[in-house]
Amino acid sequence: MSLFSLRKAPSSSNASESAVNTPTTSKSTGANAQHPLDAVTGGAFSAPTSGERAARIRTWLATDPTLEQMNEVFKELSHRDRGAAKPLKEKLDELKRQKSQEQMSVEWAQKAQAMIEQPRLNLADALAWQRDAARAGAPLSREPLATLKLALAERVKAIEDLQHRVQIEREAAVLIAQRIEVLSTKPWREAQQIAETLRADVDQWQQQASSVALDPQWPSVDAKFPPMLDASRQQLQLVWDAFGAALAQTVAADANPQAPLPAVPVWADELRGARGQETSATAEKNAQDSQAHQERRARAAAELEAALVVLERELAEGHGKATPKAAADVRGLLKSHGRLVGPALEGRANAALAQAGELEGWQRWRADQLREELVAKAEGLLQAPEGQRLGGRKMQETLRALRDQWKTTDQGGQPNHALWKRFDEACTEAHKVVEAWLVQVRQQSEAHKAQRLAIIEELRAWTASHAESSDWKAQVRELHAFSERWREAGHLSEKAFADIQPVWKEAMHAAHARLEAAQSESTARRKALIEEATQLGAAPMLRIDAVKALQQRWQAEAHAVPLERKHEQKLWEAFRQPIDEAFARKSTEREKAVTALSAHDQRVLDASRALETASAGGDAQQIRVAMAALEAALSAQPEAPAAPAAPKPSVAAEAPVETASEEATRDAPTPEESPAEAAAPAPAPAPVAPPKKLVAMRGDDRPGMKKTEPAGRDARRDGKPGGRPDGRGGPRDSRDARGAAAPWRDEREPRGPRLGDAAFRAQRQAVESAQASLRKLAAQAHGEVITQLMTAWEQRDAEQLPTAQALGARVNGPSRAAWAAALAKPATPLGGETLLRLEMAAEVPTPAEHLSERRMLQLQLLTRRHAAAPADTWVEDVATVLASPVDASNARRLQNALKALLKR
Repeated sequence: MSLFSLRKAPSSSNASESAVNTPTTSKSTGANAQHPLDAVTGGAFSAPTSGERAARIRTWLATDPTLEQMNEVFKELSHRDRGAAKPLKEKLDELKRQKSQEQMSVEWAQKAQAMIEQPRLNLADALAWQRDAARAGAPLSREPLATLKLALAERVKAIEDLQHRVQIEREAAVLIAQRIEVLSTKPWREAQQIAETLRADVDQWQQQASSVALDPQWPSVDAKFPPMLDASRQQLQLVWDAFGAALAQTVAADANPQAPLPAVPVWADELRGARGQETSATAEKNAQDSQAHQERRARAAAELEAALVVLERELAEGHGKATPKAAADVRGLLKSHGRLVGPALEGRANAALAQAGELEGWQRWRADQLREELVAKAEGLLQAPEGQRLGGRKMQETLRALRDQWKTTDQGGQPNHALWKRFDEACTEAHKVVEAWLVQVRQQSEAHKAQRLAIIEELRAWTASHAESSDWKAQVRELHAFSERWREAGHLSEKAFADIQPVWKEAMHAAHARLEAAQSESTARRKALIEEATQLGAAPMLRIDAVKALQQRWQAEAHAVPLERKHEQKLWEAFRQPIDEAFARKSTEREKAVTALSAHDQRVLDASRALETASAGGDAQQIRVAMAALEAALSAQPEAPAAPAAPKPSVAAEAPVETASEEATRDAPTPEESPAEAAAPAPAPAPVAPPKKLVAMRGDDRPGMKKTEPAGRDARRDGKPGGRPDGRGGPRDSRDARGAAAPWRDEREPRGPRLGDAAFRAQRQAVESAQASLRKLAAQAHGEVITQLMTAWEQRDAEQLPTAQALGARVNGPSRAAWAAALAKPATPLGGETLLRLEMAAEVPTPAEHLSERRMLQLQLLTRRHAAAPADTWVEDVATVLASPVDASNARRLQNALKALLKR
């Protein structure tokens, strides 16, 4: 409420507000007029920019102004500049939030104080206080709530500990009562000896129970715990009183034979035996054969069996509420009819009662079992084979766990000194391994500590010896080596490492002092080089020599003083950026100059577009015409007059075009050649006589060679001729006696002018696309021809046989006529060698089932003199196959052979 009431400022603030908000006032007073609050805020209202106003507001807030002043300034400044008033608004909101939290803190502190002062504290209310306070946003980490929260937590813990103590006292009373009951089954003289010890235990328990009730937190415990403690006190007192009375009566009966016997059966039988009377055990033994005794045993066994079935069913189903009653029934029957029950049934009953947790004496029996298991584990630690024994640390942890388990077992029953002696001896023997390991660990720790101290001394000596050294790279490497040695110097305990680590850091800091100073100086020099690079890159003309000199200076500095990798990379990028930008501007200007196309480039571009259009049309004749026009444009030949369109040839007669050389299209005339000489057409070469055909020759069987070409001394692996045009030798004879280049290297066709990058890429892409289109058309035509041929054979129709022009240059008219005649005749069986000869002529693989026949035929052809080769008779072999009936396997083999034969 005070924040909102303070905004109603007095008359002076109203006057200042009217002066600020009235534009006529600011205009009439001139440039020198100031706001009345300007002096208070340090010139925040007269600052020219919003950023300066905000900065002056923050400076003014640092002086801790009053709340009234902050509200007044915020009211005036928020109408002018909300951005500048934002720090002021945040400060006011913070003050409002602090005040709200203070009020909330006072409220929750009063609640906590009231609960602490109550004599009886409700645990649910105490636990709910912290949850509700945190949910409401109360500052629990600040005073006084932090202290109150701690006080409540301590009181809650004290109450919970007191309740836990009551439960412990209740269990202790039960254990003492069980010990008294066990003594009633022992001889009375042994019970008389232990009676004093039991009396001391009972008195001690009574004192502890009374001290629990006197605790200041006793009124705050749960309502169920006081009756629980009272019941345990009464029950233990009743048991002890009965035991004392029975023991006193037994002592009196022992002294006076006429005194009555005690109610304890064991002590009564013992006294009867001392008096020479018949004991109850003897009487029962004499009466075992009687019919009444048999019926009694059967009735007791039936009752125990029925109660045991109920208990076992409850245990199996997990009924927690009904299990204690069933266990109590079985326990009562065992007490009353224990001697009439057989050993098997008694064992079942004891096992069920052990599972239910209600069997008297169960703690001792179960504790002995657990102790025997622990003894076996302890003795087995050293009985394991040598390679399977536990190490020092593992042995220490195992022994600690075994001893903790033994302590836990002792809390649930009477101690067993014999088993404890065995267990302690086994643990002591096994602990020798731990002691040896501890000695070894201490020795290793001392060695590691000495090693680290030696490294520190060595580092100090190194620092003194390199006080005048300037080889910073070597120092960085050696200091890194020191760090690696320190890291690998071995393990130390946390305390030892905490003691020695500051000494190492001090020595390492002293060793790095000169290096860090040199790195700081190098960083300053590199920043100066960055400034020079910025000025050099901003110059209108980029000086390459200055850039190289600056880069050399940078490299010299980088080689002299190494820096941290990331920092050095950032400095290098800052140095390289202005120079890269200058080169980028230069490249952009050069590209702009090159962008202007010449007339020659424009002509090549137009021809390339025409070739791409023709390639897209799919007409082979138009593609070839467009390629010729592009070649003419590349060589700068004059454009030929438009010729009449030639008849379109058959697609089947087209063959794939060889790929043009890119270097021939891109190379320009040398500087010594004039444009006129470069553009002049080359003289027609003289006709060369065709080479004489060789009849007998050895084929070249090297990889990539043509088998039909002879293998000469100057033959190349790529199949191109290796000699000179004049036949004077190979590449080694390419120069004359004077050392000048051979004439044949200069006898090249004239080349056109050099193309620009755009024109060169356009013509190359157009030529590649055209050649791919021609190859695709040729492949389609070849496939159509083979399909027509196979269809004609299948239907035995000579009219469907492709024409001689479509079949290609290797099939002339007479050969086609022979194939047509074979189709016209009736089908005759096909010989076995015909398809094999076709596959050998086409050099295609033969099916696996006919490989042996092909090898046999190859061997036979080697022995036949003057016999025609399969490559010479393949036309006749095709006619023979066409004269035979159609078979799927033969058709597939013929098709594979024709694919290779008709393409050549």
